[in-house]
Amino acid sequence: MPLLVTQRHGIPFSELRLITMSAPPKFLELPGLCVTLDRLVYRDVAEESPDRPHSFAYFLTIHNGSTQTVTIRGRKWVVVHDDGNTTVVEGEGVVGQTPTLEPGGEFSYNSHHLIDTSTATVEGSYLGVTPEGDRVLIRIPCFELTVPGKN
Repeated sequence: MPLLVTQRHGIPFSELRLITMSAPPKFLELPGLCVTLDRLVYRDVAEESPDRPHSFAYFLTIHNGSTQTVTIRGRKWVVVHDDGNTTVVEGEGVVGQTPTLEPGGEFSYNSHHLIDTSTATVEGSYLGVTPEGDRVLIRIPCFELTVPGKN
């Protein structure tokens, strides 16, 4: 979308030029490409990590039920703690890998979140790319971290 600059720090109108603003990147959400939470396990780590004493191991599977091959290039997690604080975690790949999922393929892994409150909600997305260079978004469904005996 073009944006016409009409005034800028006393620059004469004759020297102004048309500036093209690029739109944010678009991501496809392919039907059949999804994530399942296979298991969630609580582990008390108060002695190891007193500032974030609650550890939750999660086991996820990325399912490619689409007709396209997708390589996972990054991830973004949003953790909303019950005290209102939000933690955003972004990074390349998935557990140090950039898995390529052919149609019908799956990638399973486990990792963890550490929290300092009795509950938190977690959701996010994986960012992928097709061989044609199309950007793909795979949503991670929201799930809740609840410390046993706290609610």
